[in-house]
Amino acid sequence: MAKSNSKKRKTVEYGRYGYYFIAPFFIVFAIFQLWPLIYTIGLAFCENYTDTMFNVEVGPTFNGIENFKTVFVGSDGALFNTYTFQSLWNTIIMWMMNFLPQILLALLLAVWFTDTRVKLKAQGAYKILTFMPNIITAATISVLFYSLFNFPNGPINQALIAMGIIKDPYNFFLSKWATRGIISFINFWMWYGNTMIVLTAGILGISPSLFEAARVDGATSWQIFKSITLPMLRPILLFSLVNSAIGGMQMFDIPKLLTTSGLGDPNYTTRTITMYMRELAFTGARQMGKASAVSVVLFAVTLFFSLILFYIMRDKDAIKEKKAIKAAQKARKEVK
Repeated sequence: MAKSNSKKRKTVEYGRYGYYFIAPFFIVFAIFQLWPLIYTIGLAFCENYTDTMFNVEVGPTFNGIENFKTVFVGSDGALFNTYTFQSLWNTIIMWMMNFLPQILLALLLAVWFTDTRVKLKAQGAYKILTFMPNIITAATISVLFYSLFNFPNGPINQALIAMGIIKDPYNFFLSKWATRGIISFINFWMWYGNTMIVLTAGILGISPSLFEAARVDGATSWQIFKSITLPMLRPILLFSLVNSAIGGMQMFDIPKLLTTSGLGDPNYTTRTITMYMRELAFTGARQMGKASAVSVVLFAVTLFFSLILFYIMRDKDAIKEKKAIKAAQKARKEVK
C-alpha cells in the first residue's frame, strides 16, 4: 500500500495544447505585421532614397527627425502646410462623408430587420441585396461609376440633360466636391450592407426577454431602442466604428482607380494619404524614409481616432460601479 500511495498519478495538462493552437496566429502576426511595423518605424528615422541621376540607392542611414520635419513643415516654413497633411485631410473628409450615413443607415436597417412588430417578409433577400455590393470588387465598381459619370456622354449626364436639370454636359471629375461625393458614395454603397449584418448579429444577441418585458410595460419602439438596444449594442458599435476608422484612413483602391487616367483629382483634393505614400515610395526618387515617416503619422492618427472612439463608447455605468467598489474597499481598510 505504501508503494502504491507513494507513486504519483500521471496527470495530463490540457492547458498547454491551447498554446499550440494559438501559436500559428502569433507567428504569422509577428512575421507579416509586427516586424514590418517595427522596421517601418525604424526606417522613418533614416535617409533612404534612389538617386535618379546615377540610379543608385542612398541609405538607409540614420538622419534623426529630418523626415518628420519635411512631413510636418512645408517649404514656406508653415506647420502642417505639406502634401502629407493635405492628403490626410482629404482622407478624413471622404471618410466622414461615407461613414456617417453608412452607420446611420446600417443601424436603421438592423433595427428594422430585427423588430418583431414589423414582421418583414423575405428578410433574407433584402439582406443579400444590401450586402451584395460588398462582394463586387473595387475595380469593377470604379469602372462602372467612371462610365456612369463620364464626360460628355455618360448616362448620368444624358439623364440630367433629358430631365432639364442641366443644359450642357457637366464634368464631374473636374469638381473636387463632385469627385469626393462619388468616391464617398461608392464606399458607403459597398460597406453599409456589411455594417448592417454585423449590427443585426449584435441585436440578435440581446436577450429577447428584455424587449418582451419593455413591450409589456408599454414602452414605444423609440424607448426600447434608446434604453435597451443602444446600450446593449455598445461593444458591437465600438467594433464597427473602430473598424471603419481603420479602413477609412487606409482608403486607396476606389480613389486610385477613379483617378488613374489623370482625371478626378482636381488640385490634389482626392489624393488620400495612402496614395501619397505609394507615390513617395514607388515613383520618382523612391523616398522610402519619408514614406515611412508618413506611414507613422497615419498610424498615430488612426490610433488617436480609435482612442477617441473607445473613450466615447466606454461603459460609464461600469466605471461608476468600479469606483464605488474601490471607495467601499478603501473605507473598510480605513475602519480596520
